[in-house]
Amino acid sequence: MKKSDFNYQLPEALIAQKPLAERNASRLFCMDRDTGQIADRQFIDFIELINERDLLVFNDTKVIPARLFGKKQSGGKVEILIERIWDDHHAIAHVRASKAAKAGTLIELDSGYSCEVLGRADDLFHLEFKGEQSLLTILEQIGHIPLPPYITREDDQSDLTRYQTVFAREAGAVAAPTAGLHFDQAMMEKLKVKGVQSAFVTLHVGSGTFQPVRVEDLSEHLMHKEYFAVPPETVTAVQQARARGGRAIAIGTTAVRALESASKNGQLEAGFGDTDLFITPGYQFKSVDAMLTNFHLPESTLLMLVSAFAGYEHIMNAYSHAIDQSYRFFSYGDAMFLAHDLIKNDEF
Repeated sequence: MKKSDFNYQLPEALIAQKPLAERNASRLFCMDRDTGQIADRQFIDFIELINERDLLVFNDTKVIPARLFGKKQSGGKVEILIERIWDDHHAIAHVRASKAAKAGTLIELDSGYSCEVLGRADDLFHLEFKGEQSLLTILEQIGHIPLPPYITREDDQSDLTRYQTVFAREAGAVAAPTAGLHFDQAMMEKLKVKGVQSAFVTLHVGSGTFQPVRVEDLSEHLMHKEYFAVPPETVTAVQQARARGGRAIAIGTTAVRALESASKNGQLEAGFGDTDLFITPGYQFKSVDAMLTNFHLPESTLLMLVSAFAGYEHIMNAYSHAIDQSYRFFSYGDAMFLAHDLIKNDEF
């Protein structure tokens, strides 16, 4: 398939610019992976669609306030977006300035902090942050939440909590695992009371998740790398859920990529490292039975992933329906649930 196969026209008004007042107030688009049948529901109904045999797998990555603003000693303005933290004082980052920063350039930041450009690797820059404070501490003090490029407003105080899942604990992402944003503590507790088990993986979402596919031939696309970790207890939980006839339900495409990256040998294994797994139609899923996700950008790798999971024609029809019904799209938008045998006997 080609990149242009995954294009669709989205009215700008459907791009959610802010979260709803309540996390679980979004709509829930449901689609049967086998038949392509669809149903329009509310996200709170997700609890009804899960049973005590199922396992929900969440991505526990935590978004860091990765955007910094500063200036060169010449006075030129600089914007930094941390891509990955290497240690307490070093990171790789995107650096935007009127002229590309050269090795040795000192960038002055707010509150007396500064960093030096050590070198460049392709589109990214190696930075060293000066002083005794760790980079995470610096970001917590002067960093901004790195809202996606399609959110056209400036970040505000509410984004510190709303562009973060309630179960976030492993700092390192520069974009949120957005399917998880729909869950609040009350809903997590209701699922627990129902007997639904949960497990966690980590995938530190990088800014590359927003980068467009630039080549028409998908086989030529180079996927960005992201750190992932699948602990032994999650492997056991998936195995036990399937053994009791339940489903391993990935909450978000990032959880899917973590689980499938850990299944490259044919079965799910504990492990960690970098993944550049690019999932397109034809891919055989090994460890994921159902998926909760949001609506994704045209021609994006994430749209290709969900098309591989639920069928290209099904997904493109689903997106057409969602646009007709004015669903809210992208990070702060509505959710989609994809599963086998989801819609039966006029259940909806």
